[in-house]
This record gives sequence, C-alpha cells and structure tokens, in this order.
Amino acid sequence: MHIVSLAGGIGGARFLRGLRAAAPDASITVIGNTGDDITLYGLRVCPDLDTVMYTLGNGIDEEQGWGRAKETHVVKEELAAYGVEPQWFGLGDRDFATHIVRSQMLEAGYPLSQITQALCARWQPGVRLLPMSDDRCETHVVIEDERGKRAIHFQEWWVRLRASVPAQSFALVGVDTAKPAPGVLEAIEQADVVILPPSNPVVSIGTILQVPGIRAALLPKTVVGVSPIIGGAPVRGMADACLTAIGVETTAQAVLELYGSELIDGWLVAEEDSGVALDGVRVLARPILMHDAEAAADIARTALDLAQELRK
Repeated sequence: MHIVSLAGGIGGARFLRGLRAAAPDASITVIGNTGDDITLYGLRVCPDLDTVMYTLGNGIDEEQGWGRAKETHVVKEELAAYGVEPQWFGLGDRDFATHIVRSQMLEAGYPLSQITQALCARWQPGVRLLPMSDDRCETHVVIEDERGKRAIHFQEWWVRLRASVPAQSFALVGVDTAKPAPGVLEAIEQADVVILPPSNPVVSIGTILQVPGIRAALLPKTVVGVSPIIGGAPVRGMADACLTAIGVETTAQAVLELYGSELIDGWLVAEEDSGVALDGVRVLARPILMHDAEAAADIARTALDLAQELRK
C-alpha cells in the first residue's frame, strides 16, 4: 500500500508514528510543512521537518514534543551573553548541528528535498520525508499592537508572543511562484490513500495545500482526515487562534467545512463531536486523543480502515 500524509509538527509527528505502526509494510510518504521555516543566527531552521524526523527517528524530546532528547543549551546561553537576538527562540546544542549541516548544504547549492533526504539517512524515520517545496515559503502574520499594524514571522507570533496578539491575517510569502518539491506530485499520484493527521488546519496542512498543484493533485484521491479539534478546543497548541484569524469556528465541524467535501472523503472526530456531518463525507466518531503511542496507532488504523472502505 502506498500512503501519503501531510504533516505539521508535534501532532502530525506523533500520529505518523502511529501510522507507521499501524501499517508496517506500507510505503509512506510524508509531505512536510515548511511555512514555519526561519533563518536564525545565520542558520536555516525547519521546525516541522525536524520534528517529524526526530520523532520517527527516536531522537525527540518526548516530554515537550520538539527538539532533541538529552539536550543542552550552552550555545544558547553564550549567544545570550553576547546579547545576540533573538533570545526568544532557543535552539539546543544537538539541534544546532542539524541546522549547521542544512545551512552548509544550502550554501553549496543543494535543494531542501535532497538535504532532507541526507539528514534522514542518519535518523532512518521509516518514511519518505519530503518538504512541500524546495522554494522558500514563509508564513507571516499581520498583527496590530502598540507599534501599529505590521507583519511578523509566524515563529515570532507563535513562540515569542504565544499568539497572545490576535492575528488579523496570514500570508505565505513566496507561495505564488513556488513549486511542489520533486517527488511530491508523483507520490500523491501513486498513493492508494491520503491521510491528514490532526495537524494545524491553517498553518500546517493549510499551508501545504496552498502550494500550487498540491490540492488539485489530492482531489481525485481518497482522503481521510483526523480532526485536530475535540469538543471545541484544539488538542494541543493554539490552532484556535489561527482559526479565529481566518473567521472559522474552533469546532470539528468548521474544520471539516474549511477543508471541504471536494477534498475530504472521510473524517474522524471525537465521540463528543458525533453530530458532525457534511454531505459527501463519511464521518466516524471514535476516541482520537493520542495519549500514547498505542492510542496513536489505533487512531491511524481506524483512519486507514475508513480510507480502504471509501477508496475510489
């Protein structure tokens, strides 16, 4: 079986670990969000790609869900002692090595897709991890505060401000001229099923769908999604702040309508959201809280079974 999954950060990575366990013999291609990517201290940082790579490669800090296990922060402390900004985004010493390798390869002319493949050669994630695009696309957020109306990088809004200043809109800078990374459209074309994890529907999966050609390629495929909203609240993170910014309610129903019945064939929701319905979409209410690896595998197995049942 050929499976394609679109993924953001922590929630997507943990679901993918469950998906790999639920379908150990399947060929899984993961298309990762790169809208969160940022250049810090002269280094290119790809948070979502790295979270997937570390999680599936058994190198993640399990408690926080991002960054490396057994991490130290000597370099961060030394940068702060020099007064180097930004100090609100902390990279660990082990993590720095990944960003140094990536930045050196970018400087040498390698595209991000080849660099990601090279990094994964160490981590052996058990999936094929592709960036959504080799072209630089960055999510920026329009806010208004005491400094007036301005656009800031998504990471500053998400990490420094903790989404406390309401977002007026999001802009994926560079997407108009971006192309899907090599292998992305081919993987979708060859996919038997497509699974959308409970990643942020606005700035993770929604970002990937903005890359020209990706959404159109998905439309003929059997797509099953897992709701990132349970009982009117995000499972983790601040997806509610993102949904509010684009005028969408924080409900499993509203997220399904955001994706649309032309894209989604099946939708898994929590049992408390059993009333969700949309013409043309098969909705199943099941326990979908990924409280451990076994639960994630059960959810992924349910999503795969539904996809097989609905397979076009």
